[in-house]
Amino acid sequence: MTDAADAAIAAASLIVTDDAPHLHDPVVGPIYQTSLFTFKDYAEMRNAFAGERNGYIYSRVGNPTVHDFERRIAALEQAEAARAFSSGMAAISSTVLSIVSSGDRILAVRNCYGDAYRFFEKLLPRFGVTVDYVDGSDAEAVEAALPGARLLYLESPSSMVFELQDIGRLAKAARAQGIITVMDNSWATPIFQKPVTHGVDLVLHSASKYIGGHSDTVAGVVSGSTALIARINELTHPFLGAKLSPLEAFLLTRGLRTLPFRLKRHMESALTLAERLRGHAHVTKIHHPVYSNHPGRATLSGFTGLFTFEVDEAIDIPRFADLLKFFRLGVSWGGHESLVVPVAASLAQTPGVNSFDRFNVSPRAIRLHVGLEDAETLWADLENALAKSVT
Repeated sequence: MTDAADAAIAAASLIVTDDAPHLHDPVVGPIYQTSLFTFKDYAEMRNAFAGERNGYIYSRVGNPTVHDFERRIAALEQAEAARAFSSGMAAISSTVLSIVSSGDRILAVRNCYGDAYRFFEKLLPRFGVTVDYVDGSDAEAVEAALPGARLLYLESPSSMVFELQDIGRLAKAARAQGIITVMDNSWATPIFQKPVTHGVDLVLHSASKYIGGHSDTVAGVVSGSTALIARINELTHPFLGAKLSPLEAFLLTRGLRTLPFRLKRHMESALTLAERLRGHAHVTKIHHPVYSNHPGRATLSGFTGLFTFEVDEAIDIPRFADLLKFFRLGVSWGGHESLVVPVAASLAQTPGVNSFDRFNVSPRAIRLHVGLEDAETLWADLENALAKSVT
């Protein structure tokens, strides 16, 4: 896995540093902080509105700084095109709504991102769209549930428990029935997993996470075929208005330049901590793809810094969380900082259902994001908090 990760990092490093030419040849591309673009004459304006010439009209629908970011993401994913948004949820909702119509059915993995689940449950029924959930790690169960679906929604590894899916097999099965496959690839990033190359139609990212990498942007992006991205551009992106700002696109492009090298540090530190936690007396389970023999692992060329572990009843989880010094309590992940989220606290935002059963997660689970700090310092922090939280 180390050789595969190193090869992926080396290949990606050539793409993320591939700058388009700009006036005066700056080493960093400019921020086109403008709301609109003007034209030299009537004919040029008319041709732009008619789509008969390439160019920009209004930054809600297109901007050079944003396009530069989209170009790099498409290249990293080995996709034909990409469209950026103001958040990961904007990317998810705009993508899904560009595909489904009233009466359609979505088949989704049961451990999808919490806000994607809430979007499926709270908003889509108002438009006559139904969603069924399935154990994504069970390829036969997914295939059995596919007939009649319009969209298959994957997330590998999945949220909280990091279950893997055999994305090549499932994408092939979906395509045979004319079902569009959409996959959230935020965890692996396009460095360590390229779903398009395994048959997935559209690939989503919360760019707020590893792609941005500095916890200073909120953004999303989707990549795929020219035809499917054009459908998003025509049906949802212009009218829902969730455009990415030029400044955030600039920050995301900055993040991309160091993404391959940051991921190596996240991966190495997280693997060190996961292995040590695995041997701890009060840790009962580690949810990390490195310990999986599922066929879905074959599409991963490396790992990132997010995983979950479970502790026994002897550990007072709130006390453990409060004792941590270098792991800060906070949602999201992918930045330089290490974070901890006790799952019982995060699932409080889904009231009215048995969230632990619904998301197939234990109330004894704790999610860690391992940042860029020294791994030994982070381990000492975890070890101290565990020791002092035993009841």
